[in-house]
Amino acid sequence: MPINDELIGRRLGVVETSWTSRDTRLYALAVGAGGVDPEQELQFTTENSAGINQRVLPTFGVIDGGRVGVGGLLRELEDVDLSRMLHGAQEVEQHRELPASAEAVTSGRVTAVWDKGKAAVIETESVTSDAVSGERYVTCRQSLFFRGYGGWGGERGPGAGSPVPEAELDRSLKATTRLDQALLYRLTGDANPLHSDPAYARGAGFPRPILHGMCVYGMVGRLLLNEFADGDPAAFHSLRGRFSAPTYPGDDLVVSISGRGPEHRFVVDNQRGERILSDGRFVTG
Repeated sequence: MPINDELIGRRLGVVETSWTSRDTRLYALAVGAGGVDPEQELQFTTENSAGINQRVLPTFGVIDGGRVGVGGLLRELEDVDLSRMLHGAQEVEQHRELPASAEAVTSGRVTAVWDKGKAAVIETESVTSDAVSGERYVTCRQSLFFRGYGGWGGERGPGAGSPVPEAELDRSLKATTRLDQALLYRLTGDANPLHSDPAYARGAGFPRPILHGMCVYGMVGRLLLNEFADGDPAAFHSLRGRFSAPTYPGDDLVVSISGRGPEHRFVVDNQRGERILSDGRFVTG
């Protein structure tokens, strides 16, 4: 199906999914848990430490959410050059703490399509629920940007959110990504060669493989959870951010934060001063 207003409301399928204790531990390692001090995040990285019950980073919900909310959409599109697609923004909202292992169902739909003239933006929503009780675990909202696919006369849609004033960014967190961070994160399911194959990356205009945006998203979510919720996944409500620029494995990340209440606005830069994530919001409660 071509990109136009007819996509709005399109169902992206209902998929039976599952994850194991190993899957959730691997995800935690892939977004840096235990990288500075292995003893500090054992609740996310181990299942048999004395006196510690395994728990799950809430951003793990984007794995199945993305398979349906992004993968399901791409299966619907016809004759679309996927090299022109960029992941524009991501949000995950947690309704119930994710268990270490589960049988689940994920459904998705297209919620909006915007005509930006020289590009199109498609927004999707996916919901992951327990397969037995039907209780929702997470809702994921994705915004995908397709260069060269606008101009059909549709609504332009909202503009970018207002940036947080730099003067209000009065607190920062720092992390260093591993040189093999992308190779580790791809084991969670995103095997796009842009993040692993040097020749493919050069063909796409990059000097070397770039780091998954969703890896950065998960790392930032983990840092904020530890800083503002004492690492308690039950206190997590939502995390959103807009992808602004690529970054590379081995880069330093600086998360600059505003806010003292349940909502914290933030941006993320690397050591070269490049803004990687903008319009960030982390909410607890």
